[in-house]
Amino acid sequence: MGRYVIRRLGQMIVVLFGATIVLFCCLFILPGDPVGSLGGDKARDPAVVAELRERYGLNDPLPVQYGHFVQNLAKGDLGEDFTQRRPVTEILKPKLANTAELAVAAIVIDIAIGVFAGLIAALFRYSFWDVLITLLTTLAVGFPSFIIGMVLQKFFVVDLQWFPLISDGSFNSLVLPAFTLAILDAALVARLMRGTMLEVLRADYVKTAVAKGLPRRTVLVKHVMRNSIIPVVTYLGISFGSLLGGALITEAIFNWDGIGLALVQAVQQQNNPIIIGVVTFGVAVFVLLNLIVDLLYAVLDPRIRLA
Repeated sequence: MGRYVIRRLGQMIVVLFGATIVLFCCLFILPGDPVGSLGGDKARDPAVVAELRERYGLNDPLPVQYGHFVQNLAKGDLGEDFTQRRPVTEILKPKLANTAELAVAAIVIDIAIGVFAGLIAALFRYSFWDVLITLLTTLAVGFPSFIIGMVLQKFFVVDLQWFPLISDGSFNSLVLPAFTLAILDAALVARLMRGTMLEVLRADYVKTAVAKGLPRRTVLVKHVMRNSIIPVVTYLGISFGSLLGGALITEAIFNWDGIGLALVQAVQQQNNPIIIGVVTFGVAVFVLLNLIVDLLYAVLDPRIRLA
């Protein structure tokens, strides 16, 4: 197990470097000047532009810029923001906390609704509840998240005025963005849970457990649920990693001050340090959560051995 974890951490470093190299190349070939996008009279002064480009190392060749980035990254430094003239880590720290809060709330909703709905649909196959859950999950998967977010805003914010229009960090302002993020994933979790449970219910070892006279609850919890939940854990791990990387559309719709909204604003301003910082963090979290999910396999199913 120890060798497996070390090898996966080594792979994470390789993936992280690969992602940042691709990102640097993409930002390098994009049209426009990050310094010129700052706006104001100073950005139109050639002498000031030249000074700023020299300060941020924009005149250096791409390999040199990337080398400086790696050196700073090893020290936990993601560079300096172009517009605010502040360290990127200082700017992103509170935004990361806001995004983590939103991601955790969305995952809790995913588990509560998705797993329960999939369980009911599988246990009462072809019943009214199964048909209803299948219909609702199909509709949820078919609607884009920005449509769902705007509909929720119109109904619960504008019409009923139950929630604030602009996020203020309170619990009420968290509810709608969390549900917007969770609806699609909860629908997919429900369908995945239903499919895997139906497959496990037909397995020989479940039939044997029933034939031996084990209580229904024991069969469901120890045999069916434990084996059905593994694909769901895989999906939730990937989904949680994506959410921690920033929910771009949802955070923009609800003006949630997270790294997704920061990334959208940085792209508009060509603020490369913020873009690189957000993407680097997102890739690292995504790969790390994949490792955690792999380790959970062995906990959920002792037959799985990681080597």
